Amino acid sequence: MTGEAMSGGCQCGSVRFSAALPLGRASLCHCRMCQKAFGGFFGPLVSADSGVTWTRGAPRYFASSNRVKRGFCEACGTPLTFEPDDGPVELAIGAFDDPAAIPPTIQHAMDRRMPWFEDLAGLPVRTPDETTMAAGWYAAIVSYQHPDGDG
Repeated sequence: MTGEAMSGGCQCGSVRFSAALPLGRASLCHCRMCQKAFGGFFGPLVSADSGVTWTRGAPRYFASSNRVKRGFCEACGTPLTFEPDDGPVELAIGAFDDPAAIPPTIQHAMDRRMPWFEDLAGLPVRTPDETTMAAGWYAAIVSYQHPDGDG
């Protein structure tokens, strides 16, 4: 362990963590349990091979199977962990303060991947005019989300 760590936490700030570096393998899991747990098309996870410390609060747990429990924030519902009975804690990549620093290196449960998943990058995006029209709506949003970092 190098003494360095990466921090993260839930959307409301009730639960925060520090994951010691180096982190393990980052993955996208397409299994149906991960889809439901994350409310998305996949579960983005990275193993905390060197350990995780809960620095504020602690997750609540749901046993999603006989072999895995999943941690989440009781206050806001943010998915935080995947904890198998025979391996290290895996943390939700999106819960890190800097998720861009943790690129996935593998995908699994490909038999459950959405059949149109590989087409997502080719979907059209808003035109510049549409983006300008929506800018006022976005500018009026006041976020109640906890900012990244512990400051």
